[in-house]
Amino acid sequence: MKHTVFMLLPGMLFGAGLGVSGMTNPAKVIGFLDLTGDWDPSLALVMVGAIASFATLYPLVRRRPAPILGGKMPGPPTGNVDGPLLLGAALFGIGWGLGGFCPGPALTNLGGMRIEALVFVPAMALGMILAQRVFGADD
Repeated sequence: MKHTVFMLLPGMLFGAGLGVSGMTNPAKVIGFLDLTGDWDPSLALVMVGAIASFATLYPLVRRRPAPILGGKMPGPPTGNVDGPLLLGAALFGIGWGLGGFCPGPALTNLGGMRIEALVFVPAMALGMILAQRVFGADD
């Protein structure tokens, strides 16, 4: 039970941050990605805040001998930049640009029964299943 609470709290903080920042509004996200039209730069502040948080906390976390709740610290990724990675990144970017959702905000909007999320999330899940079958991904 203790671990569940410690997993629930960051999830709730993440969801609240998505809502406060406007990341759950596909129109705002598409406005940020529309560099040639009516560009909305406000989400850049969200990115700057995320980078600042990570840059501050990552060195502190890496100095710990073990995670607070047990286990061991993960190492850096060992995979190479290859075709499937680039294809996946391109498809993610295209889906984000067309739909205005990435997985976190899409799931947040699913809870609100937003019609876009009701279409996007099953399509995202289908894409994940297909990618796993085609590329044999373990994750």
